[in-house]
This record gives sequence, structure tokens and C-alpha cells, in this order.
Amino acid sequence: MDYSKMISVSGMPGLFELLSSKNDGALLRSLSDKTTKFVSSRVHQFSHLESIEVYTQRENVNLVDVFKAMDESSESLPSEKDNTAIKKYFEKVYPDMDFDRVYTSDMKKMVKWFDALKTHDIEIKLSEQEEEEETIIEEPEIKKEKPVKEVKAKQEKVKEEKPKEDKKPVVKKSATAKSDTATQNKKETKPTKAAKKKKSD
Repeated sequence: MDYSKMISVSGMPGLFELLSSKNDGALLRSLSDKTTKFVSSRVHQFSHLESIEVYTQRENVNLVDVFKAMDESSESLPSEKDNTAIKKYFEKVYPDMDFDRVYTSDMKKMVKWFDALKTHDIEIKLSEQEEEEETIIEEPEIKKEKPVKEVKAKQEKVKEEKPKEDKKPVVKKSATAKSDTATQNKKETKPTKAAKKKKSD
């Protein structure tokens, strides 16, 4: 039998092996007496053992972790009827458990389930699919860098779009200014002609 098929049913003692499931229930086999029966999901609630988590002082842990600690411990299983002994047992075997939120009735179930699993020699381990789901690590998003060619092209465009530097305006002389300079030049040349006449005399 596989641990992944082990199921607890509300209102029914012990553990059951899931044989097949339907929309309105499931076909189950009892571990204790090996009887097979159809159980309606409208009347009962099913809980897969490998999906059960236990409160601790830190993060919740899977029930398998508690079972493994119980299996590795040298402490003997307490009596199901002794509530004090059950709590002391888990305080030694799994001291990180949150005893304010994990009730004694829950601890009793863990003791019964563990005893049944060991009696029927069922290996306590999560299925491969369950382990993969627990070990999934989200990869950080990697920003795609723009190609170098595109960056260079954009830089060239920016250079081309830069406004041209304003050149200082060239001051053009007006027509009146040109005529004034011409008349001045004529006046300056007149004395030279007069000097030539005197020489000829």
C-alpha cells in the first residue's frame, strides 16, 4: 500500500486506502478489517494524510515530518487514553509543535495513525509529485537588455536631432552707409587733382 492513498474519514475511526473515487464519494478499504465499502462525500469528509499540515512555532510542517520524528525517537508510544502522557510525548518528540493550536484530540489521531501505518508496514513518505510542488522556487524575472545596435542607432538619432548652434548674425552695411563712404573717398581724392594742376603751372 502507498502512503499517498491513505485517507482519514470524518465520523469513521482508523485509516482507509483509497481504491477509486467518484463525484459523490469514494470506494475505500479499511486498514483494520480489510473491508471495502463505498462512502458518500455528502455525509463524510475525506482527508489525505499527505495533505495534512501541523502547526508549529514557525511555519507549518507536513504530517510526514512529525511521523518521521516519531519514527526516529526512542520514546515509546503513549496510551491513547492518557491525555497528559500524549502531550508530554510530543513535547519530547516534536518540541517545536504549537501546543496552543494543536489539540490533544489531534495528537491522539497522530498516535493512532502512526501506529496503524507501522503495523501495516506502510512507508511514510510524500509522493514525488507532492515533493516537487513543495520544492518549487520562483525564478526572478530577468530584464532583457536592448541590443547594442539599437542603442547605437538611438544615440545617432539623438545626435542628429540636436539643435544647431545659432551663428552670430553678420552685420551688413546699409546702402546709405556705402554711399557715405563713397563720397568721403571722392572728397579725399580731390586735393590730389588740385596738386597736379599746380605742378603743371
